[in-house]
Amino acid sequence: MNIMIKIVCLGSLFLIFLSPHPVSALDDDFVILPGDVLHINVWKEDGMDQDVLVLPDGTITFPLIGTLKARDMSPAKLQAAIRAKLDPFIPDAAVTVSVQAPTGHKVSLVGQLREPGEVVLTARMSVMQAISQVGGLTPYADEDDIIVIRENADGEKEKISVPYNAITKGRDLEKDIPLLPGDVVVVPASGLF
Repeated sequence: MNIMIKIVCLGSLFLIFLSPHPVSALDDDFVILPGDVLHINVWKEDGMDQDVLVLPDGTITFPLIGTLKARDMSPAKLQAAIRAKLDPFIPDAAVTVSVQAPTGHKVSLVGQLREPGEVVLTARMSVMQAISQVGGLTPYADEDDIIVIRENADGEKEKISVPYNAITKGRDLEKDIPLLPGDVVVVPASGLF
């Protein structure tokens, strides 16, 4: 497997990312979120080849067009929007948009894990895969009480139980759910008595 190493410079901040492949405008199911770093290129136009950070309000700033909403768009849709905004200045501009760093696509893992923290979703990832990314469970973890906290479309938090023991024994594999950006995996401590 080829691993892509990407170093992105945002002012005085350097971000280093390892990814099996860059996310491109062809990945229509990928949606842009605040915190993502995008690479935008307008072919044969000086100064129009830039890495841009999606701001917390979901917008980007790009030469000639100013501020543009990028949140919840696919790279292909953002590419088309930039092309349309540039048309009065650069007719038939050849625009490409790729995601250099999907840093807005994070999940948090807390509790009895060897290395709790955040994991960036560079590809589809299930609960079990995310747990393995942080080194697995500690010996004090309550394997029967692991949950995923997810915000639904109405902005309400919901709890999804994950039957860790059953999944590790090859049962209930459908309950090893794919994680979504913003999910929190909680691994509580087991009772001592």
